[in-house]
Amino acid sequence: MPEIWFPNLGIEIAHLDRVAFTVFGRNVYWYGIFIGLAVVLGVLMAMKEAKRTGQSPDMYVDFIIYALIFAIIGARLYYVIFSWDFYSAHPEKIFALREGGLAIYGGIIGGVLTAIVYCKRKGVNFWLLADTLAPCLAFGQMLGRWGNFFNREAFGGFTNGLLAMRLQVSQVRTSDISAEVMQHIVNYGGVDYIQVHPTFLYESLWNLCLFLLLIKFRPKKKFDGQVLGLYFLGYALGRVWIEGLRTDQLMFGPFAVSQLLSGGLIICAAVFLIRKGKQEKAKKESES
Repeated sequence: MPEIWFPNLGIEIAHLDRVAFTVFGRNVYWYGIFIGLAVVLGVLMAMKEAKRTGQSPDMYVDFIIYALIFAIIGARLYYVIFSWDFYSAHPEKIFALREGGLAIYGGIIGGVLTAIVYCKRKGVNFWLLADTLAPCLAFGQMLGRWGNFFNREAFGGFTNGLLAMRLQVSQVRTSDISAEVMQHIVNYGGVDYIQVHPTFLYESLWNLCLFLLLIKFRPKKKFDGQVLGLYFLGYALGRVWIEGLRTDQLMFGPFAVSQLLSGGLIICAAVFLIRKGKQEKAKKESES
């Protein structure tokens, strides 16, 4: 029986292991490999852009060491805070990172705060550094979502659309299966499957398009910070609707936290881009 199945595309995957290989008795997961690959490729792209813009490529290697540490801390804190009902009852699980529980928005917040402090201490232009890294971040998120695919997580509610994905019930966290999804269980060959939106794929494709847009736009930017503003605007526009499809949302009362944050980012990024654009236009007019 296939473990993962896209029935309307005629694609069946017979076996897909979460574990890539084992080292000294410790499992190395595909999720970690995708994240590691995203970091390495992102740094290489940032170094190439640094050379083009007259920055120090080595600075980005130095920065990423700090950024990774605090991004992981931020991602975990974000997840724990908005899952406090569980972690308050199981505090020993707070540091169990190998069991999952990292939120992308928390990682972004941790990375941005690290960049602000780093640039202040090193006397570096924060906006230029951010513009250099923004496309790399979109690329990393695009690649990292495939780790969710191997983990059978970050999926949505029931759908019978073209990209509908079936997963074996036995290989999915019970907490991620909503009541709506349960109503559409499919039994094939004696095996129960859920049929859901592959939201990991939606976000991966969205981030790929965002990455290509930012790469094309970056050499034409009018001011430092414009690429970062476009990244936040583009990412949040995608996340605000994709998050609404997911069954594993972190909630704040009746609201999905990521949707609230995405909505706020859309407004803030739009205001920043418009105001900064007007300031740059007025500056050029006064100089001419």
